Amino acid sequence: MVVRQESAERADRIFHALADATRREIVALTLAGEYSVSDLARRFPMSFAAVQKHVAVLERAGLVTKERQGREQRVHGSADSLREAHRLLDQLVDVWRGRVDRIGAILADPDPDPDTHPHSHPVVDAGAQLVPRDGKEHCHDRDRRSEES
Repeated sequence: MVVRQESAERADRIFHALADATRREIVALTLAGEYSVSDLARRFPMSFAAVQKHVAVLERAGLVTKERQGREQRVHGSADSLREAHRLLDQLVDVWRGRVDRIGAILADPDPDPDTHPHSHPVVDAGAQLVPRDGKEHCHDRDRRSEES
């Protein structure tokens, strides 16, 4: 679906932009007040061009907007985009809570009946050795077993 794809791409842009500490600080600053790109550049130990690039990433994500006032570009933070990021994170929390609850239900049932629980899997003995899906022994597996001996 096209709408879902656009939404996913927007989420990717938002979280990519927020993945950088400098960009997060620029968002925080511009939510508290308006700054020119020059003002922002003076606050960070990097070139003006580097700050411009950070602002451009934030602008593409919709986290800030730029407005020309005379010779300056004024940067404003967008609280709506941060609310959207918060909403997306809440959705992920809900998904993972559901998964943890289902795992808890599986672990709470000590003798699952395959006829009533078609997707249940037996609990692996704590002492069992797991083999990767590719069937190959990996160096970290050998190291762990030699430490246990």
